[in-house]
Amino acid sequence: MDKLLGEYLLPTISTGFIVLSAVLVAIGWILIAQRKVEAHKKTMIAAAIAAILFFIIYASRTVFVGNTAFGGPADLKIYYTVFLIFHIVLATSGAVFGIVTLWLGFKNNIQKHRKIGPITSIVWFFVAITGVAVYYLLYVKYPGGTTTSVFKAILGF
Repeated sequence: MDKLLGEYLLPTISTGFIVLSAVLVAIGWILIAQRKVEAHKKTMIAAAIAAILFFIIYASRTVFVGNTAFGGPADLKIYYTVFLIFHIVLATSGAVFGIVTLWLGFKNNIQKHRKIGPITSIVWFFVAITGVAVYYLLYVKYPGGTTTSVFKAILGF
């Protein structure tokens, strides 16, 4: 049961939270276009909470279980690794953009919030899409490789 939880169930749940956060961001976009400011604010806060829940589950799994190495064909590993690194950089920058965008909204700096918000949303959509692709490659398309430390899983050493 522990292996099922740590190696398959937690990644599925955490990926679900990223998808949920992206869906909520899309809904928030629609709401602000309709000038429903309070609904937009609540929806974006919910999107941020979903993203935080993803991160808590992901970080906990990484610390306590490890990361799953790519289990697909060896000749595809380099492409997967480059894609994964792209996803990690995108997710990290998306998180920073998200924090700044939320902060600007909470501080009522609407002019800057309006400028950075659409960029943040687009970055976050790509984070969600690439996150689902990583999940698909690790757990659906190919059998997961060994679960080990983050450095060994990503870089092979």
